Amino acid sequence: MKTLLISMLACGIALAQTPPAPKTAAPPAKKAMPVGAPEAYKVKFTTTKGDVIILVTRSWAPIGADRFYNLVKNGFYKDAAFFRIIPGFVAQFGIPARPEVAAAWDHAYLVDDKVTQTNKRGTLTFATAGANTRTTQIFINYGDNARLDTQGFAPFGEVIDGMDIADKFFAGYGESPDQGRITAFGKGYLDKSFPNLDRIVTATVMPADAAATETKK
Repeated sequence: MKTLLISMLACGIALAQTPPAPKTAAPPAKKAMPVGAPEAYKVKFTTTKGDVIILVTRSWAPIGADRFYNLVKNGFYKDAAFFRIIPGFVAQFGIPARPEVAAAWDHAYLVDDKVTQTNKRGTLTFATAGANTRTTQIFINYGDNARLDTQGFAPFGEVIDGMDIADKFFAGYGESPDQGRITAFGKGYLDKSFPNLDRIVTATVMPADAAATETKK
């Protein structure tokens, strides 16, 4: 396991998000969705293992923070599975349960944020398939993955409560779930082939006053 982890970290997470189909020219990067997020906000993930509370600090990575805010507000992550769990490294999610939603977001690229924070344990970061290819996939850092900082992975928030819950997400399938099939067939594919995966039951933006007064645990 140690050898595998070192190997994974050495090459970053180039396969963290399925690369887009080859094109004759680089795909145009899209800007963040038009609704700007608050400067700080909390998101509650009610998962199949329990609640996970995330505090997003917009100044860390404003484009990513805005995208996450809009996705959560619009119910994008409802029933989304934690489909890639590598203990000591990352827990990844962000392919929606419904294939039609996945298709609509397939090439909704964001320009990259500047990396202002380190990928320490508990931080949330968008997965990429190269420069300016962030869409909807996100990972929670299980370990202190500082070497990802120089590869353009910009944390935008962190788990402030429930990291012990996140540590319990089912890891028995490793990287077997196929991202292309999840995108094409959604929850049905995972329920049939990988029934033990944990998922986000609901994701909600919590009241602004709660975000402002939260004490980090």
